[in-house]
Amino acid sequence: MEWLIALMIGVMTASGVFLTLRARTFPVVLGLTLLAYAVNVFLFAMGRLNIGVPAVIEAERLAYTDPLPQALVLTAIVIAFGMTAFLIVLSLKARSELGNDHVDGLHLAQDEESLHATLPPRQADPKRHADHPFEQTDALIASTTTQPIQGERQQ
Repeated sequence: MEWLIALMIGVMTASGVFLTLRARTFPVVLGLTLLAYAVNVFLFAMGRLNIGVPAVIEAERLAYTDPLPQALVLTAIVIAFGMTAFLIVLSLKARSELGNDHVDGLHLAQDEESLHATLPPRQADPKRHADHPFEQTDALIASTTTQPIQGERQQ
């Protein structure tokens, strides 16, 4: 039984690492989810869970199960769910902004070269970024660095 659990943890970890190293955002999300599952199974296996034994210590019981691995796995499940939701939203936003779902966001794959004819050309939209706070900050920095401060001598 231990070999089966160790093998499944290894397969999930290897698959998760393989998918995380892909150039697409969806396999990266799946890979990180598989890594989270592998960690959860690993935590359960390291906790040496006993079947039929309570996790709460009672005076009448001679044996009990350590509740710490169960608490760690529940916490890890919540964190993994939040991380997965964030990654999905981030990848959807990157897809809508960049026009493709590559991790670097720059290039189409060789099998997608036919999409050049179907995708509209990307042009800078001045109205789209006019209200962006970084654009306003960059303009403000550029205007203040070229003008001397009052009372400062010109060199």
